[in-house]
Amino acid sequence: MKDNRKRVTIQGVAGCYHDAAARGYFAGDDIETIPCDSFPEMFETLGGDASLLGIVAIENTIAGSLLYNHELLRQSNMVVIGEHKMRISHVLAALPGQSIDDLTEVNSHPMALMQCEQFLRRHPNLKMIEGFDTAGSAKEIAEKGLTGHAAVCGAYAAELYGLNILERGIETNKRNFTRFLVIADPLMAAELRPADRDINKASIVFTLPHTNGALSKALTILSFYDINLSKIQSMPIIGREWEYRFYVDLTFDSLARYHQAINAVRPLINDLRILGEYTEFESHDNEN
Repeated sequence: MKDNRKRVTIQGVAGCYHDAAARGYFAGDDIETIPCDSFPEMFETLGGDASLLGIVAIENTIAGSLLYNHELLRQSNMVVIGEHKMRISHVLAALPGQSIDDLTEVNSHPMALMQCEQFLRRHPNLKMIEGFDTAGSAKEIAEKGLTGHAAVCGAYAAELYGLNILERGIETNKRNFTRFLVIADPLMAAELRPADRDINKASIVFTLPHTNGALSKALTILSFYDINLSKIQSMPIIGREWEYRFYVDLTFDSLARYHQAINAVRPLINDLRILGEYTEFESHDNEN
């Protein structure tokens, strides 16, 4: 009997935001998440097993683009098959029976602690201790029975590890969203990519000749074909002074027009790689 379970690599331990995003994207499917300590390890794991899928954070509404992950994706042979946008909402969680007055330490990833700065400032008795992962902090408190400790993590992680949620929504900025890309080996991608009628977004990367107006000319071509640039991100090319690589997200109403635009712009750009063609996520406020 064929196993239809989807195996998805994530950065972080079970219960982390990548785990929650994977389950949100594949809602209704039977999935198994495979934890990895780092993003390079995740891409290495994907490269070693073509049957695996992956989900990787690519940008955040507060922190901006995750440039390192853009480069890891480009350097891999992975193909983007979808995207998921998720609100990042933090909770304060501790062992059952603990109250905020019992706590002396709060553990989490430094970014999560920073995002909850206003709340934590109101509780000066809580010493902030930076950890590797939000969910990892919750897991450690649960497994070691650490009284006096709390974790800043997602509600999913707190519930997974049996912690009591003392406060919800403790992040300073409530409009904190992360965009994740779902990626796969080219063979798997061919099976799982959306139907042509559902494709309305693409991620591409290219370089430009070192000539005046090169970027403007390329963008003019895309505009002529009614292609919208939803994001453009430049990165310097190491070893080539003042030259840049451009990561661009395109949205469109017609897949045929998009293909025409790509063919028209090819002579004006260099090193074009289409990272993926997929369905744009319909934004709404998800809680994790």
